[in-house]
Amino acid sequence: MSYYRGLSLEAKRALVFGGTSGLGKSISIGFAEAGADVVPVSRRAEEVRKTAEEIRKLGKNALELNADITQRADIQRVIERIMAEWGRIDILVNSAGTAKRVPSLELEDEDWDRIMDINLHGTWSACQMVGGVMKDQRYGRIINIVSIVAFLSAHEATAYAASKGAVAQITRCLAAEWAKYNITVNAIAPGVFETPLNVNIVNEPGRKASIMAHTPMRRFGNLEEIKGAAIFLASDSASYVTGAMIPVDGGFLAQGIGEGA
Repeated sequence: MSYYRGLSLEAKRALVFGGTSGLGKSISIGFAEAGADVVPVSRRAEEVRKTAEEIRKLGKNALELNADITQRADIQRVIERIMAEWGRIDILVNSAGTAKRVPSLELEDEDWDRIMDINLHGTWSACQMVGGVMKDQRYGRIINIVSIVAFLSAHEATAYAASKGAVAQITRCLAAEWAKYNITVNAIAPGVFETPLNVNIVNEPGRKASIMAHTPMRRFGNLEEIKGAAIFLASDSASYVTGAMIPVDGGFLAQGIGEGA
């Protein structure tokens, strides 16, 4: 696959937390297709191995590292291994996430804490810790995965929406603070994609009908369709883009009064 040279990621080293399934895996593979060496990280060693093999089949290097994004010691271990092997981290993607659908009056503290630990605290820790490496090298591209529910309500998914709204604010704040270090910090706000995380939730008949009614393209996203935005934000073509939230949502956020309303 060929790319406009401004979108090439040749000689770049990318770290993708949550990089072995769903949107994160698609981004990991997309980065390799665009020329980057990639470290796809998750807790499951077997999934890390499989994804790393796919990256190597594309002719790029991959390190096999598993980690729990909620544990700063795990993040530090990943950083140290990459720096020892490759000497730099050019791109960071925070795609690790979890969700639970439950009426808000019934949401248990342990579920709230788990969602916040992974989606919010994990993203913050990775940004802060990898950001230190990027500051020293005076270069970095950070891409956080938020959601359209960072901007809208999400029925019976209050904790998830709150975590993603907070990550959107982290993205804006770090973009402004770290621009002087030549670090850009942006976010992708996916609409509804079928992933292992949400496949049962989004296919509930009433919920699916509501999603389709609010999506002008009248379909879920294809996982391949997340790659373009990620490659752009990681590339030199996005050197003047920071603090942006790029929706990849089939028009969901643009939908107002729809046809036939």
